[in-house]
Amino acid sequence: MNYFNNYRCTRCGQEYEPDRVKYLCPVCSKDYQPGMPLPGILECVFDYARIAIAWQEFCIAFPSANPSQKIEELCELFSPLNKEYYPNLPVGNTPLICSQSLVGESLYLKFDGVNPSGSYKDRASNLVVAEAKRLGIKEIVTASTGNAAASLAALCAAAGIKAVIFAPAKAPPAKLVQIKIHKAELHLVEGTYDDAFAAALAYSATHECLNRNTAYHPFTIEGKKTGGLELYAQLGVVPDYIFVPTGDGVILCGIAKAFYDLKEAGIADRLPILVAAQSESSDAITSYWETGVYKDAAKPQTVADSISVKTPSAAHLALKVLKDTKGMGIRVSDEEILSAQKMLASRTGIFCEPSSAATLAAYFQAREHALIKDQAIVVLMLTGHGLKDINAVKFDD
Repeated sequence: MNYFNNYRCTRCGQEYEPDRVKYLCPVCSKDYQPGMPLPGILECVFDYARIAIAWQEFCIAFPSANPSQKIEELCELFSPLNKEYYPNLPVGNTPLICSQSLVGESLYLKFDGVNPSGSYKDRASNLVVAEAKRLGIKEIVTASTGNAAASLAALCAAAGIKAVIFAPAKAPPAKLVQIKIHKAELHLVEGTYDDAFAAALAYSATHECLNRNTAYHPFTIEGKKTGGLELYAQLGVVPDYIFVPTGDGVILCGIAKAFYDLKEAGIADRLPILVAAQSESSDAITSYWETGVYKDAAKPQTVADSISVKTPSAAHLALKVLKDTKGMGIRVSDEEILSAQKMLASRTGIFCEPSSAATLAAYFQAREHALIKDQAIVVLMLTGHGLKDINAVKFDD
């Protein structure tokens, strides 16, 4: 049973039938030009009353359901697509690890490096590829610093769909290898991620394809929502804080969407406090949250390439999310990121990429400044595997 009703513009509130629009709100985006945050991002609206009934029936029928069963049910209830369209790869249901070896108290680590391509981005690619299958579209294009591209390449390979990738020439070699091994069509851009984003938009304007650019297609946020649904099923409660590595802001918005939906259906009673962990040089969303005035990041050069963004596509929606959840943005240095990466690897056995380690670095800052309540349930989103960028790792000896 599918409970997806309509798209709703996150800016003006106008609703649209699902097949009437494909990407952004046509009213709010009429003056959009590449190089600015996306206006009029669409969100999926569901029949929350019917979902509430279906979830209650599930809980009555399966009172002893384990977290994996609950994850499967919640992800199906809140999906805009039927599972029959999903590619044949196991995406999601990733481990939530409770560790006391980092700070001497319980800290939950949600590790998405175990997804098929080693990245959280598989969640978004899974839904966009499924939508292409539903529509009978044979080609999908995206821009990426590497993870979204490798993800799309893998999921497209599983579905027999052509993937076209625009990526910065300076993307980590391991990520470029992933793209190539899955036989995607790779276009290297002599510039930044933002240049690749514009190139992918130009390509989709002249080709019969679907565009997977982050936040541009509504299902990218819906796919990234599934991590939040899993957290609720795994913990059994709404966590107090969730630290999210933030570049474009789409994972942040996706996690928030999960708890918006759960609350709207009466399954959860509150929202978690969301924290955007950003590199010092790629801090547009944090600066926006602090000042209320949007400005591009001046020079986004960081070891954490996955969160290196000059113009965050979801900047406006991310600001709303931080306000709605009483959250915050925290800047961390490359030195703090690399130190946190080593600590995670040596004390928990989890080797994550630098952007993921930014969440632990931000957590330490939050603790230092007494921004975390005592006995709080805290989750760090670790969104990519460290093998994706081994050149970033620095050893002391």
